[in-house]
Amino acid sequence: MTNHDETATVRPLTLAWVHRHLEVGERIVGAETLHGGATAEMRRLTIGTRDESTRHLVLRSFVGPTRQGPAEDLLLREADALTTLTGTGVPAPGLVAVDPTAAHCEYPSLLMTHMPGRTVLDDEGLETRLPLLARQLVAVHSVRPADRPREYVALTTADTVVPPEGADAAVWSAAIDVIRKPAPRYEGRFLHRDFQPANVLFHLPPETSEGAGEVGITGVVDWAAASWGPADLDVAHCCTNLALLHGPEWGLRFTEAYQEAGGRLAAAVDERLYWQVREPLAFSEEVQWAARPWREAGRTELTTRAVEERLDTYVTSLMDALG
Repeated sequence: MTNHDETATVRPLTLAWVHRHLEVGERIVGAETLHGGATAEMRRLTIGTRDESTRHLVLRSFVGPTRQGPAEDLLLREADALTTLTGTGVPAPGLVAVDPTAAHCEYPSLLMTHMPGRTVLDDEGLETRLPLLARQLVAVHSVRPADRPREYVALTTADTVVPPEGADAAVWSAAIDVIRKPAPRYEGRFLHRDFQPANVLFHLPPETSEGAGEVGITGVVDWAAASWGPADLDVAHCCTNLALLHGPEWGLRFTEAYQEAGGRLAAAVDERLYWQVREPLAFSEEVQWAARPWREAGRTELTTRAVEERLDTYVTSLMDALG
């Protein structure tokens, strides 16, 4: 629901900047904070139109430092990604305006169209959603941009991994040794780089409503880390999120679903293992930070310790399956 009183919380310079990018006769009539964003303030703006109807836009503002790098870089990459995705069939927001250096706003900001649907982090219904996620990621990797985004950035090193308390030291040592080796050669693909359930919007028909349509993906959001790199990396990232959210077995199942959807991964087992373990090892450094948005979204059972245990089990399962 839109909170009309919250319009005042959009800062004055930003409010004026947004107004300059509206259609003639339109005005902001409300704003609502969107929760779950880990790196920026997100607001859904309700726009009153000339015909007295409404539409929505989304405002992203970086009000502080981020783990991913300078806000200017993130916003420019997201703006480029949204432009690239226009007309591709990948359901992404449309770019309205970007102010990456806060030349007009109080903070670096990006304005985009609003996507319908909602994120779903519950275990229930995952069997249905998993192949949809896989097919959507295959579609992302099929995009051929005229201008490639920057090369992917590795999120961990062998020397910064933090094995969870009580983890099998031998297993983790072996996993760490895997990423000490040089990265395998790969066929580059357009990557989302943070493709996971919290960044995918779904349409879920009411259980009591007949003819309301099937479960489907309505949008993929948060393109600030869009990169060029191996499809394996995006798959491994989603696998790790699924393993921590829903249980380690779901991480392994997503790899299968991606291939069943037509996605291609590294052919050699040792190369595939390199990418598959790199992402969960990266999560080891920030488990507490990663789990917080999930708890705020209602998954209160996902304490830091519970997620660490799932991470340990998932790394062990990867080493058993591929190591």
